[in-house]
Amino acid sequence: MTTAEVANKLVELCRQGKVDEVQQALFADNAQSIEANEMMGPKIVEGLDAIKAKSIAFQAGVEEFHSATISDPIVAGNSFAITWAMDATFKGRGRMSIEEVCVYQVNDGKITLEQFFY
Repeated sequence: MTTAEVANKLVELCRQGKVDEVQQALFADNAQSIEANEMMGPKIVEGLDAIKAKSIAFQAGVEEFHSATISDPIVAGNSFAITWAMDATFKGRGRMSIEEVCVYQVNDGKITLEQFFY
């Protein structure tokens, strides 16, 4: 898949709430995930299994999702970016609105890096 195809598929699946499917279908086994800080889990995670575990832990910490909005991707070379706005109630932390820029790097048709800025 091209970078644009990966980007569009990621947005399509995320809008459908299929984050697990995104990881399985679009991420490389050796992908890396970098958070802006440790508020949402470990700052740096390496490997698809670790990224899946981080996602499961994040979802377990959410009491209720109120809304989420994902932009169309902006593609440049082997990278793309989206914005993601989320309103959720987190266990033990209350309701929060989060806006982030998500940047992805694609190599050989798979996401090898995701990085979040919020």
